[in-house]
Amino acid sequence: MAKYDYLIVGAGLFGSTFAYCAKQQGKKCLVIDKRPQLGGNLYCEKIADINVHKYGPHIFHTSNKKVWDFVNSIVEFNRFTESPVAIYKGKAYNLPFNMNTFSQMWGVITPEQAKKKIEEQRKEMEGREITNLEEQAISLVGRDIYERLIKGYTEKQWGRKCTELPSFIIKRLPVRFVYDNNYFNDSYQGVPIGGYNKLIDGLLEGIDTLVNVDFFEERKRSNSQFSILNSQFDNIVFTGRIDEFYDFRFGKLDYRTVRFETETLDVSNYQGLAQINYTEAEVPYTRIIEHKHFESFAADVDKNPQTVISREYSVEWTEGLEPYYPINNDRNNQLYQQYEALAKQESNVIFGGRLAEYKYYDMAPIVEKVIGMF
Repeated sequence: MAKYDYLIVGAGLFGSTFAYCAKQQGKKCLVIDKRPQLGGNLYCEKIADINVHKYGPHIFHTSNKKVWDFVNSIVEFNRFTESPVAIYKGKAYNLPFNMNTFSQMWGVITPEQAKKKIEEQRKEMEGREITNLEEQAISLVGRDIYERLIKGYTEKQWGRKCTELPSFIIKRLPVRFVYDNNYFNDSYQGVPIGGYNKLIDGLLEGIDTLVNVDFFEERKRSNSQFSILNSQFDNIVFTGRIDEFYDFRFGKLDYRTVRFETETLDVSNYQGLAQINYTEAEVPYTRIIEHKHFESFAADVDKNPQTVISREYSVEWTEGLEPYYPINNDRNNQLYQQYEALAKQESNVIFGGRLAEYKYYDMAPIVEKVIGMF
């Protein structure tokens, strides 16, 4: 009889949720992670008594009440509402594009005026074939919004000119003709009270875990008596890079990654909200995150005399860096399909999450997918 029903490779949201659901059904799991802590990219580091989103900001949002109730059964979530601002040449614009944005940009005050302005600017693309992201953006929202709020940010994010990027990246842009800065359309959104570590700890409570364990290093020495892979497992749940699982048989998949400069400041409130995007090309970072605003609202933001900010830089991924965003162009999609075909032949390996499925996931769809499996 096997010692464990599942070896779960990766203690991020997919692996942790899977372990929790399996335990609820009486299954025994071992969760391993190569990092020195659990939680994957959700991990929060406590700095100046602030939960710092070490691998970038995470806001949980969903319209699925079952998913919302599930995560709140593990830890209570607050009422945080994502309402970012974009800065272009010293002027602030509300995001997503809504009546506040249009008023700031053109001085219009009614939806009819805003629609008329956008329609005027979209006309330059009438009758033209859309061949790249720049043309797609102008055809959707006009040149002013494209030039000020899309172009520089997108080129920094992808490391390529908008004229060289495929149009499908922004096939649709959220445009709202109401005065509403709520970034998400979902019914529920928030952040765990006390940080995401509480969510991960709750999911993995009572489950065997090991950190600083690299699955691939263990696989190399699996004939050694010291390898944990010599324990008995009926199944593997794999959340790492699918191309690495198959030793890059067909080649390597590409990613974009992110670099953070995190700084503790002796001010109680640096920028007034959690996220500000910097959309001009001359500013090297894409955004600044002020972490305390995820959990400290207006009434208590000044209680802590310090704050922590992170400047975020989008960079080309190379081996040794954390892979963040799949680059779903034709070359990579075709490559992934070859690996996916191998994965479908596995009888006792489950592949899940953004790296194993080569797909950008928000958090809620991951939870929904895993609880649906059970």
